[in-house]
Amino acid sequence: MYDLLVIGDTNPDVVVGPVDHPILFGQAERLVPGGSIVLGGSASIMACGAARLGLRVAFAGRVGDDAAGTFVRTALADAGVDVEALVTDPDLPTPLTTILTTGDDRAILTAPGCLPNISADDVPPALLRSVRHVHAASFYLLPALAAGLAGIFKQAKAAKATTSLDPNDDPAGKWDRSVLDPVLRVTDYFLPNAAEALALTGHHSVEDAAGILARRLARHGTFVVVKNGADGALAHNGSRALTAPALKVETVDAVGAGDSFDAGWVAALLMGSKPDRALAIAAACGSLSTRAAGGTAAQPDWDLAVRSTTP
Repeated sequence: MYDLLVIGDTNPDVVVGPVDHPILFGQAERLVPGGSIVLGGSASIMACGAARLGLRVAFAGRVGDDAAGTFVRTALADAGVDVEALVTDPDLPTPLTTILTTGDDRAILTAPGCLPNISADDVPPALLRSVRHVHAASFYLLPALAAGLAGIFKQAKAAKATTSLDPNDDPAGKWDRSVLDPVLRVTDYFLPNAAEALALTGHHSVEDAAGILARRLARHGTFVVVKNGADGALAHNGSRALTAPALKVETVDAVGAGDSFDAGWVAALLMGSKPDRALAIAAACGSLSTRAAGGTAAQPDWDLAVRSTTP
């Protein structure tokens, strides 16, 4: 038995910055204070965060038959994540992302590699029957998986597991609801960030966007949780909203903070916390993860997450 199955993207992140000037072409070279190669991908950062918090975690996705794939597989395993269901794609390379950081913002460039090949066929049915919760990430980056995700979630819920989805950004900027809506009908917890919630609703207020999404999904029992950076987070069940502040920390970069938030939310619920407490723990996990470069280096363990939210 596993507590959590995470499905989605995994890749090395090349994190460079902070960048203080506009990026110039024409072979102009600039120096920045730091750079590192770390584990990236929304799904794999969330999986590592959940394992760090004490959950038994399995991962399903794809990497290429290359050095980057070996790096990813080793990094996940070293973090305590079961990678038995991590498929090696015979044809396409491991995805690669370059992140340019500046303050609490970042620019992200991704070569998708084998991401388009990740599909529902990569998720073993036996694994779906042996978990308490299934989380999927990077919905719009994974079109084949997106098309089959509703079926995966239905199988999970039939086995009494709960489900969550972090949509992440849509590189095409279309935010197509025709594929997303069937998945949301079988999603227990929808976890967009503020920008994603605004894009999906067309509203300019984060609070209004969360309420609209929650009321739209209330008949399906979906709880909407919106991450709002330094302003904390809010959750809405269609009738009432909960809020939690971010922690004040010395931020190095915010790469993966939302994924660490997701890990805190799921871990807290699986450990028996009520939604208001789970929201506070999740916000703490997101904040604490920003203390080091990359998405996983500063992820907290359960004791630190709880202590950080205890008056």
